[in-house]
Amino acid sequence: MDIRLLRGEFKDRVRDHVSTAQTRLRLRDVDLYYGQFQALRGISLDISARAITAIIGPSGCGKSSLLRLFNRMNDLIPNARVEGVVELDGVNIYQSSIDVVQLRKRVGMVFQKPNPFPMSVFDNVAFGPRRHGHNNKAELANIVERSLHQAVLWDEVKDKLNQNALALSGGQQQRLCIARVLAVEPEVILMDEPCSALDPIATLKIEDLMRSLSQNYTIVIVTHNMQQAARVSDLTAVMMMEEDRAGIVVEYGLTEQVFTDPKSKRTEEYITGRIG
Repeated sequence: MDIRLLRGEFKDRVRDHVSTAQTRLRLRDVDLYYGQFQALRGISLDISARAITAIIGPSGCGKSSLLRLFNRMNDLIPNARVEGVVELDGVNIYQSSIDVVQLRKRVGMVFQKPNPFPMSVFDNVAFGPRRHGHNNKAELANIVERSLHQAVLWDEVKDKLNQNALALSGGQQQRLCIARVLAVEPEVILMDEPCSALDPIATLKIEDLMRSLSQNYTIVIVTHNMQQAARVSDLTAVMMMEEDRAGIVVEYGLTEQVFTDPKSKRTEEYITGRIG
């Protein structure tokens, strides 16, 4: 991997930040099952606050399943079962007392393909706040404007707030979906291959947005694009698949170290293209 792909100007900041950062998400010895099939085995990770963590690995190794652990999206899959501990700010989110709706407010998710609702730009962003009891028109207008500014979309849509969101370009739709997540003021943003359906220019806009958002939010991104992981992330987890198809983490560390001095032979073989 070309070292120029790494964000050289941020290396010192990243190293200092990660060494002192609060752990926002923690997994300890987590196993995930879909019925009798074990999808993940023995996952232990500490995800730093206000940093971008990338999850990479070959297709089918469980990257998206791992991402969905953090806001219990796997609960929606029949016969899914989680063993081990998944914590958000020190609280096990798989306790029966956890309010899953509130959890998903704190841990928002951006999906692979832009999925705006078939309604106006304004109503897309206001949807979450309305569900959480914000109905004052002036307050909603402020939330929508603030969220669109955060998603670097306001200048492009401020005159189109009443138009159907489906009329926006693909890149604009994805930033709208990010604004929709931001509108409910999450602490963590999960991104499942958010650029895979976008052109290169739109991809760079999303990457720039991620770097900006990481100053205030914890971001975890799944990506098949190793160059993207090298460009945008502070930390990288490398996943592989065992012979029984269970996904495991074979390496986790600073992105610079993972891409330039991997500790695992399987990581080196993957990032150099010999496997995967």
